[in-house]
Amino acid sequence: MFSLEGRRALVTGASGLLGARFARVLHGAGAEVVLAARRTQACAALAEELGARAMAVALDVASPASVAAALDAAGPLDILVNNAGIAATRPFLEHRLEEWDAVMGVNLRGAFLVAQQAARRMVEAGRGGSIIHVASILGERVIPGVASYTAAKAGLLHLTRQMAVELARHRIRVNALAPGYVASELNRDFFASEPGQAMIRRIPFRRLGQPDDLDGPLLLLASDAGRYMTGSVLTVDGGHSVAPL
Repeated sequence: MFSLEGRRALVTGASGLLGARFARVLHGAGAEVVLAARRTQACAALAEELGARAMAVALDVASPASVAAALDAAGPLDILVNNAGIAATRPFLEHRLEEWDAVMGVNLRGAFLVAQQAARRMVEAGRGGSIIHVASILGERVIPGVASYTAAKAGLLHLTRQMAVELARHRIRVNALAPGYVASELNRDFFASEPGQAMIRRIPFRRLGQPDDLDGPLLLLASDAGRYMTGSVLTVDGGHSVAPL
C-alpha cells in the first residue's frame, strides 16, 4: 500500500534539507519525482544523483507565472508536496513589513498558488491525487520572534482543511504534515547552546527530530495507505506540542 510506482510527485523547496529528503523518499517508493526550487543547481544535482524517474524544474512559488511554467514542465501529477518555506526571526514590535510580506508570500500565498494550479490539473486529468502541505507545530503553538511564520503556518493548516472539503469530490486528498524541530545545519548552533538545550529538554522524547523521522508519515499521506485521510494534520514532534506548560 505504500508503493508509489506509476505515480508522479512534485516537491517544492527541493533544494533544502527536508525537500531533498522528501524527494528521495518518494523516489525510493517508486515515484517519478520532479524537484522544484529557485536554487535549480541543487535540484539538478539531486536529480542527476537519483537518475531515472527524476527531473528538476525552476520554481519561484511567489510568482504565478513561474508556478504555471513549472507545473507545465512537470507534466501530470499524482502527488504534490508543498514544502517551500522561509522564516524571519525578529521580535514582534520590530518585525518589518517586508519580512512579513516575504514570509506570507512564500509560506501561505505561495502554497496556495502551487496547490491551486496543481489541483486544477489533477481535476482535469480526472484521476485524483494527494496534496501534502508541510506545515509546522508552530501553526498551533507559538514561540517568541516568529510572528509571520506562525501566522502563515496557522493559515496553511486551515487552508488544508478548506481544500480537503472542496476537493474531496474530485478524489483529491489534502493533508498537512506538521513537524516539530528537526535537526539541520541551520539550527545546529542554536541547539548546541544552553537555550537550545533547554528547549530539547522540554520535548518529551528529549531529542530533536531527524529528517528520516518524517519518512513514514510522508509515505502514509502520499500513498494508498492513507487513502481515507483528508483534512488531517499529522504531527511529528516527539510530543513537543502536547508537553505540559
